[in-house]
Amino acid sequence: MKKMLSVALACSMAVTLAACGGGSKPTEAPTTAAGKTDTTAAPADNTTAAPAETEAAKVENKDKPLVWFNRQPSSSATGALDMTALNFNEDTYYVGFDANQGAELQGTMVKDYIEKNIDTIDRNGDGIIGYVLAIGDIGHNDSIARTRGVRRALGTGVDKDGNINSEPIGTNTEGKATAVQDGTIEVGGKTYTVRELASQEMKNSAGATWDAATAGNGIGTWSSSFGDQIDIVVSNNDGMGMSMFNAWSKDNNVPTFGYDANSDAVAAIAEGYGGTISQHADVQAYLTLRVLRNALDGVDVNTGISTADDAGNVLSDDVFIYKADERSYYALNVAVTADNYQDFTDSTMTYAPVSNQLDEAAHPTKSVWLNIYNSSDNFLGSTYQPLLQKYDKLLNLKVDYIGGDGQTESNITNRLGNPSQYDAFAINMVKTDNAASYTSLLNQ
Repeated sequence: MKKMLSVALACSMAVTLAACGGGSKPTEAPTTAAGKTDTTAAPADNTTAAPAETEAAKVENKDKPLVWFNRQPSSSATGALDMTALNFNEDTYYVGFDANQGAELQGTMVKDYIEKNIDTIDRNGDGIIGYVLAIGDIGHNDSIARTRGVRRALGTGVDKDGNINSEPIGTNTEGKATAVQDGTIEVGGKTYTVRELASQEMKNSAGATWDAATAGNGIGTWSSSFGDQIDIVVSNNDGMGMSMFNAWSKDNNVPTFGYDANSDAVAAIAEGYGGTISQHADVQAYLTLRVLRNALDGVDVNTGISTADDAGNVLSDDVFIYKADERSYYALNVAVTADNYQDFTDSTMTYAPVSNQLDEAAHPTKSVWLNIYNSSDNFLGSTYQPLLQKYDKLLNLKVDYIGGDGQTESNITNRLGNPSQYDAFAINMVKTDNAASYTSLLNQ
């Protein structure tokens, strides 16, 4: 009997040791975002895993979920998408908003305001509706689209290589600039000239673009030069728009139009700010983290997006679109004016249809590295990141938020020294050309 018991104990110990041995368990094939098994053979690994190795460390960094957001990988010269970056791995996507749809809305919003207020808008009565334009970043697709959208709506755009020229013009008080032309608006049987008096890229001396302080200084220079020729102020975003509004436009009753629907800009509509565009940051922030959550869970990428998840989160098709050939999710935009601004006073409120908490037992906590290109960016800092910080809890994601200086990628990439400690990545580049600065780190 004792002999039989000894044999049984020995067999039991052998089974236990075999189950714990690092090299005895077969490697499981990874799954795609759609839940399909990836049958690609993994490269041989002759190293012995450390006993304390985490589950995340078993996935190579180059294979971890990645979402680009807010700045779409693309050429700053041509706008062509960087499909290499967008196809970095099978779980790579971009999240942003429909820039062209939003740009058209902004331009239409300005035009509608002029027509509605034609009796008072021409401050010096010269028959010319003069506007100045603050450009955020001449190499950024969203900035380019907004500049084109305004010029298209007001008839001031000119063709360049098959599209509207988006270059800044400097000054144009005589209407002789070649990058723009005089437009016309007819109201009540009378024709008015529309002229872009001046435009410039708002870049500071250190190289940071979309710079609010530079815009504030810019409107000071323009107002000194043009005075009551300025009837409208237009900005590629609210950060620059509010800087100009507070520095000059508000006191001079000149309507100012921005983009982003930041809380301060929305509140300023009651004080004469002309309007802004909501790019549905609440939907964008959700999508940014949701596509990562789905990839980490090994479920279809559209779970909780176009189809309801197990908590009931789902988006309707009137707030976003997905373009499969671009691997990109785009939130749709909404014009915010004096007619509806009270519905947008809190820009950091999550979107109700996707605000349900996920069960942690079914969706265990995962670690995400996420960067904001510029810690001083008004929209990303005051609207986008607060939304992300609400959604990360709802989606059971532990996110490390990294703020850059808005000038160099190295200020950000230097803080991605150990990507192996993260399960997924969300990247907001300084320049849209620089995706390789990040993917090269993940490929190491």
